[in-house]
Amino acid sequence: MKIAFLTAGGIAPCLSASIGALIQAYNELDGDAELIGYMNGYRGLLVGDKINIPSSVKNKTDILFQFGGSPIGNSRIKLTNVDDCVKRGYIDAGQDPLKVAADQLVNDEVDILHTIGGDDTNTMAAQLSLYLKNNNYDLTVVGLPKTVDNDVYPITQTLGAWTAAEQGAIFFENISNENTTSHRQLIIHEVMGRNCGWLTAYTAKEYRERLKKRTFLPELLIDQQRWDIDAIYIPEKDFDFDLECERLKVVMDEKDSINIFLSEGAGTKTIINELQASGESITLDAFGHVALDELNPGQWFAKKFSEKLDAEKTLVQKSGYFARSAAPNSRDIDLITNSSKLAADFAFKGESGVLGMDENAEGQLKLIDFERIKGGKPFDIEQNWFNDLLDDIGQPK
Repeated sequence: MKIAFLTAGGIAPCLSASIGALIQAYNELDGDAELIGYMNGYRGLLVGDKINIPSSVKNKTDILFQFGGSPIGNSRIKLTNVDDCVKRGYIDAGQDPLKVAADQLVNDEVDILHTIGGDDTNTMAAQLSLYLKNNNYDLTVVGLPKTVDNDVYPITQTLGAWTAAEQGAIFFENISNENTTSHRQLIIHEVMGRNCGWLTAYTAKEYRERLKKRTFLPELLIDQQRWDIDAIYIPEKDFDFDLECERLKVVMDEKDSINIFLSEGAGTKTIINELQASGESITLDAFGHVALDELNPGQWFAKKFSEKLDAEKTLVQKSGYFARSAAPNSRDIDLITNSSKLAADFAFKGESGVLGMDENAEGQLKLIDFERIKGGKPFDIEQNWFNDLLDDIGQPK
């Protein structure tokens, strides 16, 4: 039997560990199985760039749990975007990327393909699985849901998201010390999350829980209030900018600093409309998503708030790459290990789908049909812990 692994999309604190956990599972199911990894996601599958996973790696899987990133590389490739695949040189003009990928799997005599990625990765896996089925290819595809955004339907908790939130909190523990560098300091912590504010909200939750465990010295500038969060802005929750400025201006006058947690997707519609009205073009990626790095929401909000709050110094810091590059914490390792074992079990039985915590089954780990997988799941702002968080920081609900 030959099993192939593929990781795709942005990295998250689960990819390396997921490969390790899957190898462990197959060591038990079929120790003689041949394992390969397609390099740099779907790119490797299209161009036939792969690596054999030797027995020396099979015997040292514990090392894979200690690293972030992916041991076989990532890329953002959409198999149904033919023009982009041709432009990048991954296929020739006139070729169908899905057929090229399917033929590569057949030529490599792969029996099982495991894809580890977010909604885009697993949507592509679904397209590939359907193509294989419709063209009588006998191959099983089982995906694992990875994304720090935690925004995949119908997955309750995606792999790596808990770690990313914890690491974002650790990141801001250092950045928050910058509030002592200036009078009337504004710090904006920009957190990943295109359409979903879960990571921003949960990072704020993790940060405040860690904050409560610290000892402060209010006789000097080391006052807990200066280190606390003053506002959380996410895509799912609209806010009145002028009213928020009035509220935060009072806070700034009282404690001489403001700390804002901002989801990178918050307010993007407003920013896009403003840019388009001024005649500027908007850059899109291969999946049709707005290139947020070029849009730079943090800087846009920084300019607007700085003026209104009379900030003397403004700092925008992004925790995304720091948080998503970490090795998984113990909570995620448990989820990764359990998910990978079940994913291998189902794949071994020839059943395809995505193995995840199914919100329609009270969050139990289930093999979910590819047709149910899609992205853009919003964060539920009605959850008690989030509303308690807003109450604690004095932000209107």
